[in-house]
Amino acid sequence: MAATILASSMAFIDGTVVNVALPALQAALNASVTDVQWVVEAYALLLASLLLLGGSLGDLYGRRRIFLLGVSLFAIASGWCGIASSISMLIVARGIQGIGAALLVPGSLALISASFSERDRGRAIGTWSGFTAITAAIGPVLGGWLVENVSWRCVFFINLPLAAAVIGLTLWRVPESRNESAKRELDWKGATLATISLGAITFALIEASKGGYVVWGCGLVGIGALIGFFLVEAHSPAPMISLRLFRSRDFSGANLLTFLLYAPLSGILFFLPLDLIQVQHYSATEAGAALLPLILLIFILSRWSGGLVSRYGARMPLTIGSIVAAAGFALFLRPGTGGTYWTTFFPAVIVLGIGMSIIVAPLTTAVMEAVSTAEAGVASGINNAISRIAGLLAIALFGVVLSAGFNASLSRSLSQIPLSAAARQGIDQQRSKLAGASNGNPAVKRSIDLAFVAGYREVIWISVCMALLGSVIAYRMIGFESPPEASDSTLLHKAP
Repeated sequence: MAATILASSMAFIDGTVVNVALPALQAALNASVTDVQWVVEAYALLLASLLLLGGSLGDLYGRRRIFLLGVSLFAIASGWCGIASSISMLIVARGIQGIGAALLVPGSLALISASFSERDRGRAIGTWSGFTAITAAIGPVLGGWLVENVSWRCVFFINLPLAAAVIGLTLWRVPESRNESAKRELDWKGATLATISLGAITFALIEASKGGYVVWGCGLVGIGALIGFFLVEAHSPAPMISLRLFRSRDFSGANLLTFLLYAPLSGILFFLPLDLIQVQHYSATEAGAALLPLILLIFILSRWSGGLVSRYGARMPLTIGSIVAAAGFALFLRPGTGGTYWTTFFPAVIVLGIGMSIIVAPLTTAVMEAVSTAEAGVASGINNAISRIAGLLAIALFGVVLSAGFNASLSRSLSQIPLSAAARQGIDQQRSKLAGASNGNPAVKRSIDLAFVAGYREVIWISVCMALLGSVIAYRMIGFESPPEASDSTLLHKAP
């Protein structure tokens, strides 16, 4: 339990705590917002693309062995991130971190399932879920403190002693296990096409502002690879994603809802630390603590919301929860510049936290109950991958939206400020830094801050619409089918 909790915590924390460090590393490495997007996206891309393959490798070659390989690779990449002297080096190291996470995350749950009896397995996974949720809550606060008082590099170095403890515990007490009935074939074609597709589409979205044949070419390559991926999966003897599962209306609806909710959640939360630190002038510690109520609400209320499914089914809480989440997203429209946390961001965080608390457990249950017990592991893996793909694409797409809104608003504001040609050129050269741009003129800085808020609000409006669409999907698609057979939905939980 200790080994799997510590290992999973490393991967989950690195998916969120790095956001708090983005303003600091942007300044330290003289990076644009596109660069810092890649710091997050490189990790998310490899994790999302290889997550299902990582689980298959563990079943085939030994879960402990692949788990140890993932932890070791994650630790090496973390050290490389910590010593990175350029933004390019950091991005490459983050990609390798993502590969390590793709090996260790599915291995964590697989080791628990293999090490505990069926009677104790649900309680063990519940313990794992609870502790990883707590570390996910503490991580951004600790990361913010380290960024503020030591260095942004410590956000990565802190993984090294944790990884050493995990490796020691695993070698000492964790037994090896594998799935003896697992197919000997691995879906390398599917994994390769998924990585190429997601990578090319993400590149095209992030670099869209530059335009040109390269961007368009990458977009077309990404779409072509995506089509090829589905063709391969449809005919593969051991597919990474079983397309047959999507014949279930409930399963398709639950995964579409997952995409519509986790995309805006990831997109908004990526840009929020930039807003808090660069525009609202929060410290890194304060920015890390700003979302603590949301995580704690999900942790505290998820057990209650899970009970709603047995009383009302999954459709009602998912429909209502999506509407509440949309209201939470909408409340992020209120803050401009200035004001206290308690009157600006806190109400939005609380309402969004309540909405997501109503959603998380019923959504996982809906996915599990849409398939047979034998397919529960595959279904959980697909749903987990979709939630990560949603975040990956949202950060890229929302970056395009925010940049367009920022540039339009800034151009209007600068036209009202008397500036020399040289000063205006200097500002234009920094537009890619968004709120990180400055030239020492207070009027210009205020224009930059307001332009960021204007662009961020466009992202928020899209998020509100996606959540409302999610409520329609929940109402129209989920809860109309009987489960194929009784399945224990407590055995597998989506990672926080």
